[in-house]
Amino acid sequence: MSALFPDYRPTWESDDHRLLREHARAFFAKEMTPNQERWAEQKYVDRETWRRTGEAGLLLLDVPEEYGGQGGDAAMEYLVTEELIYSLDTAFGMGVGSTITPHYVMNYGSEEQKKAWLPRIASGEWIAAIAMTEPGAGSDLQGVRTTARRDGDEYVINGSKTFISNGGSADFVVVVAKTDPEAGHRGMSLFAVTADTPGFERGRVLEKIGRHGADTAELFFNDMRVPAANLLGGEEGQGFYQLMNQLPRERLAIAVDAVSMAEAAVLQTIDYVKERGAFGKTVFDFQNTKHELAYCKTEVYTAKVFVDHCVQLDVDGRLDATTASMAKLKATEMLDDVVDRCLQLFGGYGYMMEYPIAQMYAAARVMRIYGGTNEIMKELIARSL
Repeated sequence: MSALFPDYRPTWESDDHRLLREHARAFFAKEMTPNQERWAEQKYVDRETWRRTGEAGLLLLDVPEEYGGQGGDAAMEYLVTEELIYSLDTAFGMGVGSTITPHYVMNYGSEEQKKAWLPRIASGEWIAAIAMTEPGAGSDLQGVRTTARRDGDEYVINGSKTFISNGGSADFVVVVAKTDPEAGHRGMSLFAVTADTPGFERGRVLEKIGRHGADTAELFFNDMRVPAANLLGGEEGQGFYQLMNQLPRERLAIAVDAVSMAEAAVLQTIDYVKERGAFGKTVFDFQNTKHELAYCKTEVYTAKVFVDHCVQLDVDGRLDATTASMAKLKATEMLDDVVDRCLQLFGGYGYMMEYPIAQMYAAARVMRIYGGTNEIMKELIARSL
């Protein structure tokens, strides 16, 4: 149930979903909300938090039980994302570690690989990441320069990655590399790599505007030898198509994150302005405050309905790249607008990082960048016109 829209219930939400929501809400209130400041100082989330999340059954929710998952549907992943954001978390890398990366193994790994790797991610023993972005290649994945050269029963991988979410802690990484550098997007392949592989090196954990508790790191591969069997899909040159098939899920997850953060921002602001006094009355009593919050609530609601429609499409197996791109574009643009308006109503306190609204303001800005910039989203959507 949404606190801002108590009578709203998406088409995909069953009684089982609501029970999961209540469980996730209680768990995150205990495990996430109190630790944000400490995680921001140390620049990573404790490994024990991952393990407890796994023990709570909140990782790999739509992966079959035979692979360590919970055997649910895609909507379960998205609603747990909502509850994580409602807890005012801006650090825990569950989106990458549970919603996104494991599905490359689920969809393209062998039966043996799925049984070997996925249970360790589902339990929280392993933290997962995906390494796409490079210093010279962001939204344009065809510009990837990391190479993977076949040498007998191994591939030798050389290159570097940057802005890798969970990169400072990851035990398991899906690496995007070129097996044929001359073939453009047709020469791209995906490899599953464990962090104990010789030649796998971590760079610095990067300083960001926001999300300080989320470790975002550089990775380097120096003559890293990976078993040939770790080529996902078992055939070279399939990486670009594998990425294109999975990116709609990633973009929808970002949209869910954005709508949830915007909703949390409005709720935080309503509470604040009803308590804060100015000129002999509360800030809420001013017409401008009410009108701003009315606008924000309307923006969140319209985006929420569209994004929930996209969740239903994903559950039904009908989510397409264009619609997912529209969801990401709309939700993240709305988020920046709403959080900015909400912060203004806090006055000077809105600029102080001890207030969640300031943390959300800083955390929101990257949403228009990662998962493919919003400029790229417009290009993808335009192809459907």
